Amino acid sequence: MRPKRLVQGDTIGITAPASPADIQKIRQAIPFFEQMGVHVKLGKTIHLRYGYLAGTDTERLADIHNMIVDDSIKAIMFARGGYGTARIADNLDYQLIEQHPKIIWGYSDITYLHTAIRQITGLTTFHGPMPASDIADSDFDDLSASMFRQLLEPATLHYSEAISPLRVMVPGQAVAELVGGNLSLLISSLGTPYEIDTQGKLLLLEDIGEAPYRIDSMLNQLHLAGKLDAAAGIVIGDFAEAEPPEGKSSLSLEQVFHDYFSGLRCPVMAGFKIGHCFPHFSLPLGEKAVMNTADKTLTVEAGVR
Repeated sequence: MRPKRLVQGDTIGITAPASPADIQKIRQAIPFFEQMGVHVKLGKTIHLRYGYLAGTDTERLADIHNMIVDDSIKAIMFARGGYGTARIADNLDYQLIEQHPKIIWGYSDITYLHTAIRQITGLTTFHGPMPASDIADSDFDDLSASMFRQLLEPATLHYSEAISPLRVMVPGQAVAELVGGNLSLLISSLGTPYEIDTQGKLLLLEDIGEAPYRIDSMLNQLHLAGKLDAAAGIVIGDFAEAEPPEGKSSLSLEQVFHDYFSGLRCPVMAGFKIGHCFPHFSLPLGEKAVMNTADKTLTVEAGVR
């Protein structure tokens, strides 16, 4: 189920389903959307704070539900990640989302909502940079900005080494539905009704601020849960700030990846600028994708209609 594309004059809503947003950064990001030719409506949670959350669970849920049923809002942009979307997954009205399918965009902690929404409703959602954490950043670059065009002009996306060097860990070609996102959030879905389904899927993995031993632990859990062996292919995105604790001996991140990926029977390729990085290549999750290690490319079908 693909959402409708945006057209000039449409309105997008910005809400904070996880950690509190910096209102100044939100305001800095608004001109970016206005230059796209769309209007911006801010949700109530943009101004709320409840400890490390952007309002209570009830307030954050209400903000999302209000934007879903508001037919004047054609896309929902999540302000930032942080922590909190798993807390509201159980009470999210998935039937409401099916009745009002629209563009849903974000990443990081939003991975939990991407996974739950896609697996329950079949709606394509978008893994891409967010207003408060990325668009307002001084390092936000032209390529990252250009990725939003896919919401206005449906087009097949093509990733090659023109964007970044790619490293083949296991050769081959995979043609499958693209799923995944932030590794730690995928791990937190295991054993829940929203457990990531990787069977025959092209699995995207990225994360930030996790030391190699922590990434090792999470990949081991995916391995023991059968999620790596079940995948049709693995897309290794950016693992930012993955430094070992100071003064502690450690495996390198490359060694950890080798231990968990080199023995898989599916193709695996690393080096994609997808995640907590610039440029940030945005992708529709739930769409058919082709990863070919022979020419080092990833091609993904358009996510809007």
